[in-house]
Amino acid sequence: MENKNQPNKLHYLLHSSALVEKHLSAMLLPLGLGPRQARVIDALDRMGSASQIDLARECGITAASMSTMTTRLITAGYISRETDPNQLRRNTLRLSKHGLALLKDIKKTWAEVDGVIEKSIGVEKAATLSNLALELRNALGGHTPGDNKHLND
Repeated sequence: MENKNQPNKLHYLLHSSALVEKHLSAMLLPLGLGPRQARVIDALDRMGSASQIDLARECGITAASMSTMTTRLITAGYISRETDPNQLRRNTLRLSKHGLALLKDIKKTWAEVDGVIEKSIGVEKAATLSNLALELRNALGGHTPGDNKHLND
């Protein structure tokens, strides 16, 4: 019999995810970024260059959200928009030198958040959690942006 006062398992996952994202947001704040913007910068680094639509698809966000985000990142000087030499009506995005430098700070921040998780639950449990999260993401159809392996599935 289910206890009405006991949240279901999904609640714990969602709540933990929200708490980690809140911590990450606070740590990215000095860089002037949010977690999604940091993911977009990392994805663009992995992809080399991409259209705004391809980048949105890889990151699993709407084209409208990506448009707003890339406009801000272009204005901040982290990415550049260029005309695709093969398709003159198409623009491509790529990281600027400033964006590449920022990527190092992003990865350092992510490593610090990994450290917070390890400190909270232990190194071994953090590794298990990471492996299980990766397995769940892949099972649900997710992939690492810029990893074209999923296109062959």
